[in-house]
Amino acid sequence: MMNRIISSKLVDSMCVISSRRLSFAQSAVNTVQKQKELIKSRELEKDELRPLYMDFQATTPMDPRVLDAMLPYQVNYYGNPHSRTHAYGWESETAMEKARKQVADLIGADPREIVFTSGATESNNMSIKGVARFYKAKKNHIITTQTEHKCVLDSCRILEAEGFEVTYLPVKNNGLIDLKQLQERISPHTSLVSIMTVNNEIGVKQPIEEIGHLCRSKNVFFHTDAAQAVGKIPINVNDWKVDLMSISGHKIYGPKGVGALYVRRRPRVRIEPLQNGGGQERGLRSGTVPTPLVVGFGAACEIAQQELEYDHKRVTVLANRLVQKIMSEIPDVVMNGDPEQRYPGCINLSFAYVEGESLLMALKDVALSSGRFGIGRFTTEEEVDYTVEKCIQQVKRLREMSPLWEMVQEGIDLKSIKWTQH
Repeated sequence: MMNRIISSKLVDSMCVISSRRLSFAQSAVNTVQKQKELIKSRELEKDELRPLYMDFQATTPMDPRVLDAMLPYQVNYYGNPHSRTHAYGWESETAMEKARKQVADLIGADPREIVFTSGATESNNMSIKGVARFYKAKKNHIITTQTEHKCVLDSCRILEAEGFEVTYLPVKNNGLIDLKQLQERISPHTSLVSIMTVNNEIGVKQPIEEIGHLCRSKNVFFHTDAAQAVGKIPINVNDWKVDLMSISGHKIYGPKGVGALYVRRRPRVRIEPLQNGGGQERGLRSGTVPTPLVVGFGAACEIAQQELEYDHKRVTVLANRLVQKIMSEIPDVVMNGDPEQRYPGCINLSFAYVEGESLLMALKDVALSSGRFGIGRFTTEEEVDYTVEKCIQQVKRLREMSPLWEMVQEGIDLKSIKWTQH
């Protein structure tokens, strides 16, 4: 139990928390713990309906047009794209190079600068470890942020174990980096700055163009993890002065298991390969390129380029609908991240006096991440309204179970309470 050390003015108010209420609260906590255990590993019951999907930052459903493009290369055109002696190989190579151009066009790059990978995780590893190790004789300092994807942070920790110096910049309260602080940390020994474009948790968009120009002026390579940005916001690697960019197929309604790394040719970026073998992909990523996957990836990029403006407007409308409806019905709700510099399809909300995982468990008929609502190309108004209705209902229910919420309703200032634990 926790002893509450409070001022004498609050003693009478605190007495309203009876032993019966505390027992009820403990029961609620036990229920939540049981729900957490169940969510770790469970399957749908026989007659249980699948939840509606609101987790587009985790992955996206494949666009049917992407599947149509892939199918011939799964069945009829199955040649190895690196076989140069017969038609089967030529067909697959032609399809692979078409896909390379489709990816390049989406980000304003030269097709020769696109290296196919298994996804953004591999691309991030290649960029960070590859640049650091290639230039280690002259430079041994890397800069990133504390809010990067785990594969970026883990890659940096591995480099630290190899003797590299890594600076992990904090972000401001709005989730954006401090450009002045970045500039101060760049030194003559800095080889690479790695900062993601759009954050996968709270949706904030970093000032990538400003970072790119700063890095170029300091003769430092700039890598950005753009898995959550490509196909969702306009991107031009030349305008942004980006030297390396990681892209993921399954985040833009393409197939899983494929992605790309943009590697600038002029000024040339050199990286040490992580994978060795047949020397495919300009010797940067050995291994047979999976033709059906890259064809699907290319098709997804082309569709995204054609429909980017429409998708962005529609996602914005649906996101505003969700946020406004929730905030008009529930008090003490905060949207995390900068309200302006953000991708609208990633909404991260904090509900005061409600544990994020408790709400996640309660919304069992909506597939989402804790506090994060993901809206995408195939989200409907009906799905948004249903999610809002369920969210409002469950937040109110959980707050009724919360002793803290009841204390606030009774006028108790929680900040005036000092808590000690025995």
